[in-house]
Amino acid sequence: MQLALNTVKRYARADRPEQMLRVPTYRASLVDPYREHLRTRRAESNGVPVKHLFEEIKTLGFTGCLNLLHKYINQGRADADRSHISSRRLARMILTRPDNLKPEHQDLLARLTAACPEMTQLAAVVEGFAELLTPQPGNADRLSHWMVQVRAVDLPQLHAFTRGLERDRDAVNAALTLPYSSGSTEGVNTKTKRIARQMHGRAGFTLLRHRILLG
Repeated sequence: MQLALNTVKRYARADRPEQMLRVPTYRASLVDPYREHLRTRRAESNGVPVKHLFEEIKTLGFTGCLNLLHKYINQGRADADRSHISSRRLARMILTRPDNLKPEHQDLLARLTAACPEMTQLAAVVEGFAELLTPQPGNADRLSHWMVQVRAVDLPQLHAFTRGLERDRDAVNAALTLPYSSGSTEGVNTKTKRIARQMHGRAGFTLLRHRILLG
């Protein structure tokens, strides 16, 4: 089959076909603003020459070249929206504060989370847990209620997450109810590690100490 060894290994390790899907990543293109026009024209006449499309979008303000348009169409970027996104990107969108998402990403996330009951439930419980991350006195009781809700849905990974919370419940309750944070301490640790990496192999502890104290 003329396949490389690493390719065969990836197929052998995949539990589901979805794991083999790789969403192409494209940089922003000069053609992007005219994609809807291209879609409409290609839907009306599938055999319309690319050169005609080039002349049309050029009158609309396109400043690129014909070869760029050819490449854009050959990549499928002028066709329908991508049929799938990576699981990592979807997870990041679910975990992002809604106010920080672009409008188009909010719409995409709404469509994806409404695609099946499991995704709808997942988005709902993640949103419920996010509300607990603002420390308030009653958050310990709200966490108990949230954990009951999570255990009632068929999401095994979140069941494991709730068991982890239960094992360290005192610390979790303190984090969700008290205004204190170790963020500043962790920031100093990160800064110290960064300075140490910059000096790796070139200086000793004395200079590292001076840089930290004077910085």
